[in-house]
Amino acid sequence: MNVYSKDFDETPKREEAEDALRRLRAWAETATPEEVADLDPAISRLLPDRPLPNYPELSRRYPEGFEVDDAYRATLPDLQNGPQSLIRGARRLIQHVGISHFRLPIRFHTRDGDDLTLETSVTGTVSLAAEKKGINMSRIMRSFYRHAERTFSFEVIEAALDDYLSDLGSLDARIQMRFSFPMKRPSLRSGLEGYQYYDIALELVDRGGVRHKITHLDYVYSSTCPCSLELSEHARQYRGQLATPHSQRSVARISVAADTSGETLWFEDIIDHCRAAVPTETQVMVKREDEQAFAELNGANPIFVEDAARLFAQELQGDARIQDYRIIASHQESLHSHDAVSVLTEGATFDQLSFDPQLFSTLHHPG
Repeated sequence: MNVYSKDFDETPKREEAEDALRRLRAWAETATPEEVADLDPAISRLLPDRPLPNYPELSRRYPEGFEVDDAYRATLPDLQNGPQSLIRGARRLIQHVGISHFRLPIRFHTRDGDDLTLETSVTGTVSLAAEKKGINMSRIMRSFYRHAERTFSFEVIEAALDDYLSDLGSLDARIQMRFSFPMKRPSLRSGLEGYQYYDIALELVDRGGVRHKITHLDYVYSSTCPCSLELSEHARQYRGQLATPHSQRSVARISVAADTSGETLWFEDIIDHCRAAVPTETQVMVKREDEQAFAELNGANPIFVEDAARLFAQELQGDARIQDYRIIASHQESLHSHDAVSVLTEGATFDQLSFDPQLFSTLHHPG
């Protein structure tokens, strides 16, 4: 039979608590750290001068002079290279794992023979086998930096990708480099010049030992609606009513898989194809005579989004260096509260069943 004191459940008074604390501290003064920890590790908080082994006093000062040697490095935990037992979730192959948007200056060669050093955003990924826990992300950056001082081409990107595969022991790999490429453009009539910037991405994909080299370029132009142009002229002719057709800033994302074994397909070549297909590229430097010229240029080249896709395709398919291609056009309507879009592809490289739900929103280029 258990016997409980009548006062056991009563809240102790302050004097009783102070007496108990004095007794506890007096006992702890003569007890070993192990005895204190065995009773209750929290007691160490009542003994600021008696830190226990399981409550170590840690340094709060950064050790400026500490140097890592091989012996110390060997003791560091490496969870990503741990055993399969550390894997969480389904043990499945991951097609892409890596890092996105690490930036560094990269030197690019131009068609005119000059070099441009441009801030470049790099995304690097590899495949991860089902039985592997993870990858060391820093190895992707280290592999890339070994080649960062060279003038970049697809051959240099291939060398970086080879290092990926070797360093990380993966079967598939992908590198994408994004940058803004400047080209000086003259105004239409005033003789002024200014820099036009083109969003470009280079992509190298190694899948099953087969490599695909892809260039993406965004071309920004003005599209005047042919229907609106005719309706405006109708109002002028039949009713003497001044009317203006609607036009809008539009974007085409041109993606090409090129044959790099022969003549080089320069960024400038793709831009020239775009201008030849749709000459109403947005302007950089504009005076009144240029604005009038641009209105005339738009009037001479009214274009639906379907026309844009086919005109770009006509230019691309005439270049023997280009194998597969994809055109995504977005006319960001000034008449409607929605956009008009089109997609045209050629070849297996860009044949796909599903699109990213945010695909067309990425074609909006803020001024």
